[in-house]
Amino acid sequence: MTNEIQDDGRAMVEALRSGHPEKFTTIEKAFSHIRRGGRIFVSTACAVPGYLVRSLVEYAAANPDLLPRDEIIHAYTLGVSPYFDERLKQNFRYNCFFIGHSIREAVTGGEADYTPVFFSGVPRLFHQRIVEIDVALIQTSLPDPSGMLSLGVSIDIVKAAVENASIVIAQVNSFMPRVHGDTFISVDKVDFIFHHDEPLLEYDSGEPDEVSGRIGRFVSRIVRDGDTIQVGYGSLPNAIMANLHKKRNLGIHTELLSDGLIELIKSGAINNSRKTTDRGKTVATFCMGKKSTYDFLHDNPSISFHTVEYTNNPLVIAGLKNITAINSVLQLDLSGQASAESLGPHNYSGIGGQADFMRGAMLAPGGKSILMLKSTARNGTISRIVPTVDGGAGVTLNRGDIHYIVTEYGIAYINGKNLRERALSIIAIAHPDFRPWLLDEAKKLGVIESSVAVAPGGKGWYPVHLETRRTTRAGDCLLLRPVRQDDSVILQDFFASLSDQSVRGRFVKSGNETDGLDELVEADHRNNVIILGVVNHEGSEIVLGIGRYAVNEHDHGAEVSLAVRDGHMNRGIGTEIIAYLSLLARREGLFYISAEALIENKPVLQLLDKCGLDTERNLGAGVYEMKAHFGRD
Repeated sequence: MTNEIQDDGRAMVEALRSGHPEKFTTIEKAFSHIRRGGRIFVSTACAVPGYLVRSLVEYAAANPDLLPRDEIIHAYTLGVSPYFDERLKQNFRYNCFFIGHSIREAVTGGEADYTPVFFSGVPRLFHQRIVEIDVALIQTSLPDPSGMLSLGVSIDIVKAAVENASIVIAQVNSFMPRVHGDTFISVDKVDFIFHHDEPLLEYDSGEPDEVSGRIGRFVSRIVRDGDTIQVGYGSLPNAIMANLHKKRNLGIHTELLSDGLIELIKSGAINNSRKTTDRGKTVATFCMGKKSTYDFLHDNPSISFHTVEYTNNPLVIAGLKNITAINSVLQLDLSGQASAESLGPHNYSGIGGQADFMRGAMLAPGGKSILMLKSTARNGTISRIVPTVDGGAGVTLNRGDIHYIVTEYGIAYINGKNLRERALSIIAIAHPDFRPWLLDEAKKLGVIESSVAVAPGGKGWYPVHLETRRTTRAGDCLLLRPVRQDDSVILQDFFASLSDQSVRGRFVKSGNETDGLDELVEADHRNNVIILGVVNHEGSEIVLGIGRYAVNEHDHGAEVSLAVRDGHMNRGIGTEIIAYLSLLARREGLFYISAEALIENKPVLQLLDKCGLDTERNLGAGVYEMKAHFGRD
């Protein structure tokens, strides 16, 4: 903000002082309105009114008998919590809706309280007087010419607190940006005004480490051009945003606006042009960042802050086409339950807004919910993926809240999968050191059959659950199954049976498959899925067809290849294999499958059409390039 703007604001403060002298008084007189045993609300995170908080503590220390056991109500603190001074224990009891690091020990030790509630539901507690507020301590921008004050970087539950508090005391601060949207309150809503300039609190989430970077690269595959995104806070979200700069036409509808999101706006990756609601606007409810971010927000018409009842409303979120909610948790179990708020019975953070966004994204057309976590904690000694969530843990996300799970070992898609399939998918992205243990525990739980000998993701793992039987239109009874390590002989026989014309006709990239038999039989069954169509002849298996999809590293689609044994063409074998690969790709949350074929191979195009897929057809360089999308609702 320029000095000229600050000077104009200060002039408005003086005009207010002249017109409303009763609002400008001493701290002692303002705080004298706090009744014994009352509730004092303090603005959220970086909007904490530092001057008022320090003054309250000084007032309590000087008048210990005037404020016995008042309750401090707070959403989230960034370390500004002097109420925990030993001398003030008789004066204040702290109650938060989200546990910050500075108060975690106090909550765990029973010296402070945590109220678990969806962030979107907190204002209703105020409006219905379930949580009454006697005094609200807030921080605002300088007044504008119309006498309106902006709540600046923290609207969330603050506006509801202002509307329901008996007394509102505001610190007017020239460092607080004037943020557009539903941020403004009238001077008439404020009982006492204290003009005190000081820099806002800043939040530095730190640089992502190597593990976070790997997770960020996986998540970036799932974020598509044109998506509207919501991202939480911390080093993991930073790693994600660092990998989104090459995306285009992203939008923002989020709870927290961070430095990383602002950098994406500046880079051009975010322009909000494809949002179905609030098009052209970056929507958030509060901001934690650096001064440069606050400066960017000031009087910026492309930024629109709203109360948490709007930003976090699952029904509003569900109306955003292609909303992608990205959040992290502390612990995940093999059924897909996750805790972001506690370690067993020990409360660690809070429900916050992630459940609001994840559930809204599950309901939205083309919506995606992405859960991310590092696979281990405490220097690799503890697995964050566990058989069942620890006893006493708060289950923040239930089994139906999640599409994708991402660790540094890959991506698992669990929506629509049964408990056995979920467990196998989740174990495959756990830390390799813990996969055998997780497999054994899953067997004890009866989730995975005892015959499974190798943990998913490990060498020699065979996903027997992917076996299925199909009958082709010509009456061939096929067993469609994943490739095994002992399939080298029957694969060599299959490729030897192909004529040169068959090799040229199949839609695969150039190369001799027989040169890579070892690679084929070592398929990981996740990013490289190979399905054989086999029949039994005199006690031996014969391969009639082979299909394969390989996941692309940049956009979470897959390239498909197919070959059918000579003499068995036009019997529907290829159709059954491609249809099954397409089903598996959809069940893994892939966005499309693509294939290439020589221009003269028109049956290939007809084959994909028979599979009921919407196919792009681009003619170039003598080949058909086909992409079958799985659609965005």
